[in-house]
Amino acid sequence: AVGAHVVYVPEVRHPVEVASSEEAHLVAWLSKRLGQAVRVPDLTSAGFQLVGGRLLPHAGAPAAQFMYENTGGNRVTLYLRTGREGRDTAFRFASESGVSAFYWIDGPMGYAVSAKMPREGLLTIARLVYEGLED
Repeated sequence: AVGAHVVYVPEVRHPVEVASSEEAHLVAWLSKRLGQAVRVPDLTSAGFQLVGGRLLPHAGAPAAQFMYENTGGNRVTLYLRTGREGRDTAFRFASESGVSAFYWIDGPMGYAVSAKMPREGLLTIARLVYEGLED
């Protein structure tokens, strides 16, 4: 998740494969590829708008990434993958290459929220993501 964040966040012209203007198509495509219903959490209350998303590989299986951006140009990514059944909904924290991430497993899906921001700010966003996925 952090590696994908580091690779795609700096992109100016091609940060995502499918733009937010095609959100319905993006959700349908990624849901089909992951074999699970995918949702795009709303992060506008934290000041972040959806840029779009992309399909990624994870250990030979499909994964997905949604990218969000605020008016200051700061970006947050949500990484989703399948394949590890669990109910470990407790957030775990990691930091690598100057990027912080909160990650968790919920049922058949694993999630990670990554950004270059302080831990507390990212925790607020991770909670919004979790709530947005549960609606």
